[in-house]
Amino acid sequence: MPDLPDALALLRDVLIHRRDAGERTVAVTAAALDRLRGLRHRLSEAPGHALSAEPAAPVTAPPVAAPVVEKTAPPTPVSVGDEASRIAALAREAEHCPTCRGLGTLRDTMVFSVGNPAADLMFVGEAPGFEEENQREPFVGPAGQKLTQIIRAMGLRRPEDVYISNIVKFRPKEGDGRFQGQRNRKPTPEEMAASVKYVLAEIEVVRPRVIVALGATAMEGLLGISGSVSRMRNRFQDFNGTPVMVTYHPSYLLRQESQSPDQGKGDKRRVWEDMLLVMEKLGLPVSDKQRGYFL
Repeated sequence: MPDLPDALALLRDVLIHRRDAGERTVAVTAAALDRLRGLRHRLSEAPGHALSAEPAAPVTAPPVAAPVVEKTAPPTPVSVGDEASRIAALAREAEHCPTCRGLGTLRDTMVFSVGNPAADLMFVGEAPGFEEENQREPFVGPAGQKLTQIIRAMGLRRPEDVYISNIVKFRPKEGDGRFQGQRNRKPTPEEMAASVKYVLAEIEVVRPRVIVALGATAMEGLLGISGSVSRMRNRFQDFNGTPVMVTYHPSYLLRQESQSPDQGKGDKRRVWEDMLLVMEKLGLPVSDKQRGYFL
């Protein structure tokens, strides 16, 4: 099996090159990772191959600092300090994310998160927009104001009682980004794959009791599920043991309100029904008045 050692040597050389270029992680597909895991087993079965017995001498090849990881693997965990310190460390790492910046399709200003890093409830959106980029805080434009209204209607306070983040930490460019103005676009699958590791690490730190995925892009980036929000909403999905409620993005509600007041009211009720389930899951009190919103 002469091709396998050559393949491993080539892989090692590639990883060393990327390590020297400053990359700390390498995104691969799940299928490719499974094939890599099978190489050692295949080599161990080859007659006379070094892996079929204990090596006679220590391996002297240069260490590879950049581990091969799946796109959903979190960055290097920060296991010391309180939640706020650990989130701050993740934000510093995301600021210089070589994979994100290497795409060339994201703008330069990083927008990480806002809120209580020990909150029971976490909201996840898609990517920062014009207002978020200016203020370096998620959900501060019109959609953010709508989200704040939803949080207050639940009897909670922003930022004290919730944690808010996005799948992608940089505003996606339109064209080369120089004349983009206030135009925003949804992130691509490649942009989400490069960035989602930070959200996964945030979840590890915050350990929310419930996550709300705002819109189809957040649903796809977090859960790996493509499709319509209407098909997935109003019931909990599972993310590594944490219940996730998929619901409409606040910007969708704003568009519906402007296009058709009746349709907009119906969609607000549907979002509110999702939030009632979230409140019940968290054990929050729900009054008769709250149950009747938007009916």
